Amino acid sequence: MTAPESVFTYGAPQLKFGDGASDEIGYDLAQLGARRALVVTDPGVAATGLPARVAEQMQRYGVEAGVFDGVHVEPTDASMQAAIDWARANGPWDAFVAVGGGSSIDTAKAVNLLLTNPGELLDYVNAPVGGGQAPVNPLHPLVAVPTTTGTGSESTTICVLDVLAQRVKSGISHARLRPTLAVVDPLLTLSQPAGVTAAAGMDILCHALESYTARDYTAVARKQPEQRVPYCGANPVSDMWSEKAMSLLASAFRRAVQHGDDLDARRDMALAATFAGLGFGNAGVHIPHANAYPIAGQVRDFHPNGYPDDEAMVPHGMAVSLTAPEAFRFTFEARPDRHVRAAQLLDPGAEQPNDASAFLPDVLTRLMRDIDIPAGVGAVGFGDADVDDLVDGALKQQRLLATAPRPVDADALAGIFRRSMQLW
Repeated sequence: MTAPESVFTYGAPQLKFGDGASDEIGYDLAQLGARRALVVTDPGVAATGLPARVAEQMQRYGVEAGVFDGVHVEPTDASMQAAIDWARANGPWDAFVAVGGGSSIDTAKAVNLLLTNPGELLDYVNAPVGGGQAPVNPLHPLVAVPTTTGTGSESTTICVLDVLAQRVKSGISHARLRPTLAVVDPLLTLSQPAGVTAAAGMDILCHALESYTARDYTAVARKQPEQRVPYCGANPVSDMWSEKAMSLLASAFRRAVQHGDDLDARRDMALAATFAGLGFGNAGVHIPHANAYPIAGQVRDFHPNGYPDDEAMVPHGMAVSLTAPEAFRFTFEARPDRHVRAAQLLDPGAEQPNDASAFLPDVLTRLMRDIDIPAGVGAVGFGDADVDDLVDGALKQQRLLATAPRPVDADALAGIFRRSMQLW
């Protein structure tokens, strides 16, 4: 019999956290040896003047600055390719600074990857959507400056994108994509609209929950060193970060959505996002994230509050949340103690129902109602006739599904999607 795994891995960027931390980026880049750095951002963040201030800081420390402000919210392979082409045409660069939400940070990761390594974008996208290749060369330093509290992309090795031709979200995952430095400044999140805070906050929550309930790192066969990947399964270090993130969310999440000027709540949400990123960036996520990719990729005509209204979208964190209650009902039997503990962390005053498998789903649906998340997959425009296509898209996310605590096949996914059409 093959020996079980006995090794887990853990990685994290350098971290600078606190009010005003973003005022020191120029100094930080100089310490990294940067001489010509590209700021990557989106039009909305650019309009605040923050990327221009970051560029001006860089120049005070002898770092020549450029700004690309064409990031697409919920990036696609086409929008990332446009950023790569622009950066190539206006380079060379020896460092990158991502200022914005996960869209900007992920786009900066893709630009960094393709400007330092051969091939095309799809060569690196996870199989079976793309080629699943690993980078052969080191990447340049990347400083990630999140302006939203949710994706955790400042901590992770993952870059997420819509592959338009296949109508599915997928990603690129490799340790070399992890930012060199995460600069988390809660002051930058005060202008985040309530709808964005809600959707992005559900991403934090599901990062923490999925990594906490993931299969244990010992549940697979022993790997050779070259086979190790960032998503190694739940482990003692990721558990610590996930539990702390859930405790912070319990007291801060509703306040941050309903009272956006509550700086204490914003600080706690920023910490929760960072902690959850440090957890799931090593343990991994599973079914809710796998389901989210086809939900976002196949959207037809849904326009969420707080986001640009010029195109239909289901924001990533919202898409993740829509099947989460039913996904965790499905995974309960694999790790009942973890599911109960998570519900208690998220809602310390909640009473456990007689059916313990309903405890976490009940806590999640109450929260989703309170922060105005849509009441299921049907509320963002899908119906029973779409289930087969949604399942096909989720099955393409084998890197994620492999982290689930119990096996999940097409029938199981179809049941989760159908039960998630209307959650309340």
